[in-house]
Amino acid sequence: MNPTQIALFKGKSIRKTLYNNEWWFSIIDVVRALTDSPESKTYWAKMKEREHELSQPFPFWEQLKLPAEDGKMRETDCADTEGIFRIIQSIPSPKAEPFKRWLAKVGYERVKEIENPELATKRTRMLYKLKGYSEVWIEKRMRGIAIREELTDEWQKRGAREQKDYEILTAEISKATFGITPNQYKKVKNLKRENLRDHMDDFELIFSMLGERSTTEIHRLENSEGVPKLKQDAKRGGKIAGIARKGLEKEIGRSVVSADNFLPKNKVKKLKK
Repeated sequence: MNPTQIALFKGKSIRKTLYNNEWWFSIIDVVRALTDSPESKTYWAKMKEREHELSQPFPFWEQLKLPAEDGKMRETDCADTEGIFRIIQSIPSPKAEPFKRWLAKVGYERVKEIENPELATKRTRMLYKLKGYSEVWIEKRMRGIAIREELTDEWQKRGAREQKDYEILTAEISKATFGITPNQYKKVKNLKRENLRDHMDDFELIFSMLGERSTTEIHRLENSEGVPKLKQDAKRGGKIAGIARKGLEKEIGRSVVSADNFLPKNKVKKLKK
């Protein structure tokens, strides 16, 4: 499963995803950032049409799955760094040169991170720190990321191929662990496109990790193959965490599932009280 991230250029969000060990960027997002046009899809469609008429079709773009505004993964026109440079040359914009420098930096960071994965970890830690998360929380979040990656690697090796497979398996663990799916959980926390785990507290992260690590271990012990068997394992792994969660809730007298999140507007409200 390819990780998707959001990069920022002068306050504009640029979706990007790893494909063949390179960053590929949403062309629509790049066009929007360069032109400030609300009709970036139309702009890009006309660019493709014009190039086709000139018998110089864009040879470098692919349709990759990226999260859309509704939160679902949808086929999106994307290009790698070289392709985006080609697009920049076709768009008259005063932002072209700053964007080239930004793009070169982003591409360089990825190359260095492939050579030395520790750099990616350090950068992620720093981003969380800049957002105001505590060191204790960051430590748990980083451990959770490692456990999640370990699990998705197992899924890929054992027959999960489509994005939908990962969503189904993740939902099974979540339902057994917390009693709700990730989408339902996001509604509880009033989240939309935000990453759910970036808005979990210590207990929520811990039980997420327990459910996923238990599932990974079951896969390995039983040498599971195929999505149906992985789904059964996911329920069992999540159930282990779910039993532990219910035990804790009985002791502390409250639900582990919390509506609290780290959205800026909530922090402002708390300051006003």
